[in-house]
Amino acid sequence: MKQSIGWRALLVGTCLAVSTVLRAGAAPAPATAQASPAAGGEVLGIAFIGRMVADLDQAVAFYKAIGFQQDPAANPAWRKDPVVEHLYSAQGFDTRMAKMFVINQNSGRHFVLYLREVRGIERRNLASHAPWRAGSSHFGYVVPDAALLWMQLRSSGELRARSWGDELIAPPGQSKGMLAYMSDPDGLDVELIDQRPAAPAEAGRPGRPALLPGVNHVGLVVLDAEKARRFYGELLGGHLLAPESPWMHGDFYDSAVGSHGNVLRFFNESFPVAGAGGVHMSFELVEFQNRREPPAAARITDIGVGYVGFEVHNLEAFLARARAAGARLVSDGIVTMASGTREVMVRDPDVGGFVELFEHPR
Repeated sequence: MKQSIGWRALLVGTCLAVSTVLRAGAAPAPATAQASPAAGGEVLGIAFIGRMVADLDQAVAFYKAIGFQQDPAANPAWRKDPVVEHLYSAQGFDTRMAKMFVINQNSGRHFVLYLREVRGIERRNLASHAPWRAGSSHFGYVVPDAALLWMQLRSSGELRARSWGDELIAPPGQSKGMLAYMSDPDGLDVELIDQRPAAPAEAGRPGRPALLPGVNHVGLVVLDAEKARRFYGELLGGHLLAPESPWMHGDFYDSAVGSHGNVLRFFNESFPVAGAGGVHMSFELVEFQNRREPPAAARITDIGVGYVGFEVHNLEAFLARARAAGARLVSDGIVTMASGTREVMVRDPDVGGFVELFEHPR
């Protein structure tokens, strides 16, 4: 089983006790509760991420610049879409969407990013937000040469760096800049990470799996880690990669996101990647001890909103369990796409993170 990791993994050797990296081939720690039987519905895995944008053409150009491809089968033209209106519980808007993808080298399969623009209704612009504010989302993106891509983005005017000095940050004990946060045109964050080969165990340090190009984790800043873990772990079926996560601080943690004085901890819930045959991806819950500002009020149609899609078996039963666990329904019930896929949008009970649950036709 392959595990995905974020920039915390680069600290191995300097703070082993708090690393989220497991020895290659090690199993994740069990969740505090096992996923319920299929009769009650169950999550099959993470399937995609989505972002609500102000200008689809601008967003597509950015993601192409960082290495994503656009699926030509998904028509990006403006249209009325009553099904999407019901999914978002909002009426009277036009919408257009681009389906972007990158090939994850750990599986050889596409990982999908949906970009959607709407018009005709009032939208709040939430692009100006700090990456540590509760409810902020990001994804980790490993590339073959982060320094080269960083330079290309700077030259083209597409670089919106979060980090100190607008530069890639070197982990402690190293001189090469290897990672940093940057934002897309709508203020949603991408954690850019340089690829890294696997390393064997030596001198009492555990071995490290390789960081291979592609999307390797999804992240969300939470207010109450225990509440968030009950939802993403116990309910959705995530498994913790490491049982303990002490509070951490220091220049490395501040510099990558361009802040000062952070005290934070991470909980990485491991999920299968839907349809990827045993490959797993982390859903990273980030909690700040000293930043407790509540999330901005947001609707799914607002600019700068991110969401994550999970494939589900027995959607009705699982939705009932999710609502009983405190999830708030966004959609006008379960909606059915032209393909027969059935979908529903909910918000988690901690920060109101948007989660799209779907089930393919049987």
